[in-house]
Amino acid sequence: MNPTEFRQAVDAFCQTYNLISDQATIIVGLSGGPDSMALLHYLSGLRETKKINLIAVHLDHEWRHNSQNDVEFCRQQTEALDIEYISAKASELNFKPKFSGSKEELGRTLRRYFFEKVKKEKNADLIALAHQQQDQQETFFLRLIRGASLSGLTGMRPRHGNYIRPFLKTSRADIVAYLEALHVPYLIDPSNESDTYLRNRIRNHVLPALRSADNRFEQNFERTLKHLKEADDFLDKLTEQTLTSISSFVDGTLTLDTKKFAQLDPVLQKRIIISWLIHEHVPFTPTDTFIHEIIKFLLIPTGKTHHVHQSWSIAKYKGLAQIKHIKPS
Repeated sequence: MNPTEFRQAVDAFCQTYNLISDQATIIVGLSGGPDSMALLHYLSGLRETKKINLIAVHLDHEWRHNSQNDVEFCRQQTEALDIEYISAKASELNFKPKFSGSKEELGRTLRRYFFEKVKKEKNADLIALAHQQQDQQETFFLRLIRGASLSGLTGMRPRHGNYIRPFLKTSRADIVAYLEALHVPYLIDPSNESDTYLRNRIRNHVLPALRSADNRFEQNFERTLKHLKEADDFLDKLTEQTLTSISSFVDGTLTLDTKKFAQLDPVLQKRIIISWLIHEHVPFTPTDTFIHEIIKFLLIPTGKTHHVHQSWSIAKYKGLAQIKHIKPS
């Protein structure tokens, strides 16, 4: 695939999912690795035709003693393309997320916070991430090992809110070939080869074994994801329809009928809870324990209040349930 064919393939993908609108201001997550460098160059090529404005952002996690070299490399590359560049050190962010034990998750949380911060400051429209086809495969097996739900196994979407992934159907080999054809330099993160991280073990051992076991793995994997997404989309629609049928607005608040809720299949009950919390803008992590505690509270006749967050609780009365915001004392 030559550079023209590469761009045409990505163009078609972006058009299919309506990822990039004319005159949009786009934050580009830039690590300096091959995927993000290819994304930067691809989007740079759209500036004239689509009149988009790009802002490249790089977060220095400060996990390596020479990480400042990556910061400077990204600066030089963006200057060569005349693209605005913003970098920051993780220690300088006014944000201290809880450490779950996963360094990868911590890094992703810090980056997302930084990207959102810049997006707000620059009044940008979109945040472009360089996830590609192999990242999708790695994410699927990572979530499978961790016991993900159906929604989790559907993988990353081309567009999720303000986040876009133009390379999600593009292979790592095509990305590297694109960069080499254009003589674009890129960085290689030495930690990618370490088996310390679960994602790397999947990348270095699981995926090569699957490809070796059956040369149809790539297309069959895409087919499986498509089936999962279709099922998940159907359940999403059914969930919204069911939530509407078992709820009403009381004093402007979405109120659940607990008797009708109790008659639902457990699969729908879980999805109803998640949809309800999202509708009421409650921050939460959808763990099995968290969701099951709420379901148990709604199904038992006793109990009037259940705290779901330091600032939110669920209150029951006369067969109805509402999510209440707790005012600070």
